[in-house]
Amino acid sequence: MTALTLQSISKSYEDGDGRQVQALQHIDLEIARGSFVILVGSNGSGKTTLLHVIAGSERPDTGRIFLEGEDVGTLAEHRRAASVGRVFQDPFRGTVAEMTIEENLALAACRGRRSDLGFALSARVRKEIHDRLAALGIGLEQRMHQRVATLSGGQRQIVTMLMATWHRPHLLLLDEHTAALDPRSAELVLSLTGRIVAEDGLTVLMVTHSMQQAVHFGERLIMMHRGKITLDISGTEKLRAQPAELESYFEELHRAELLDDSVAALLREQYI
Repeated sequence: MTALTLQSISKSYEDGDGRQVQALQHIDLEIARGSFVILVGSNGSGKTTLLHVIAGSERPDTGRIFLEGEDVGTLAEHRRAASVGRVFQDPFRGTVAEMTIEENLALAACRGRRSDLGFALSARVRKEIHDRLAALGIGLEQRMHQRVATLSGGQRQIVTMLMATWHRPHLLLLDEHTAALDPRSAELVLSLTGRIVAEDGLTVLMVTHSMQQAVHFGERLIMMHRGKITLDISGTEKLRAQPAELESYFEELHRAELLDDSVAALLREQYI
């Protein structure tokens, strides 16, 4: 069963000089239910724009989006929130700093339901929050009543991860969710990410700049460049992929791009 289907998705922006920049160019993509897909690409390749379009925070210029077979392309972001979980690079984006850990998780627990926070913090929900935190094994269940503002960046990302996956979304989007963390915190967040994803059988699309993460996580790897998918490997090919090979492929793309730009400049000089 396919969890996500993108059909001919395109998105353009106008730059500071009034020129149209193609952020996404006719993207066709299918992601199977329960798969863990890694998405890499240089800055400006279209990775984050693709996640925005999937989540509904931006509308594509063309194309259709299907989630678990349902056409969600016209649904607003908040209408997709129950089906699409998301964790951003910035640890401060996913939580409310002045609320406690318990209150933040209660917000996630009552997402999509007509209930206030007081109702959400019932004895049953409190116990579930405690149990889910305790299962992580890092002691956050003992700090449930502390404000999130007192947590480290890594701890905040862990709380955000729990919030994003509380109702087991059809799709989890991870937008470089460890890039702003120190190495030790990043390792912990990645480890807990793997546990949560495996235990809940989630479908994941994870953006990363780390070639080490790209080869060691997930069973499928997609590379984007200039708004297009330039590489899509899985199975044995993905297992054999090495960071140096991916970096070499990046360099080849950039060399070809520089060559194209040089040829275009020569042509302009000759004919203009």
